[in-house]
Amino acid sequence: MTTYQADGWTALGDPTRRAIFERLAAHPRAVGELAADLPVSRPAVSQHLKVLKAAGLVVDRPAGNRRIYQVDPDGVAALRAQLDRFWTDALAAYKAAAEQPTEEIP
Repeated sequence: MTTYQADGWTALGDPTRRAIFERLAAHPRAVGELAADLPVSRPAVSQHLKVLKAAGLVVDRPAGNRRIYQVDPDGVAALRAQLDRFWTDALAAYKAAAEQPTEEIP
């Protein structure tokens, strides 16, 4: 059996996982509800949810004989913090490059 260790960005790199994540962002859902809207089987949706959960992007809770999945706000906040750091660094590098003196060509 293969185990998956994924960070949030890697997990969202797969189009099916991204679609599942987007649906969960709208509201919590069970595996069956997700599978009904997607062109993949319930077991495939379960595997994708396993990866999203391992990446810290979704959490689940029992509801009778089903599990309800929802977006984990802490996981989304961690992605946002990484993106903010990247953007801040990129802007700082751009500012430094723009402020470099240029030599005039005769």
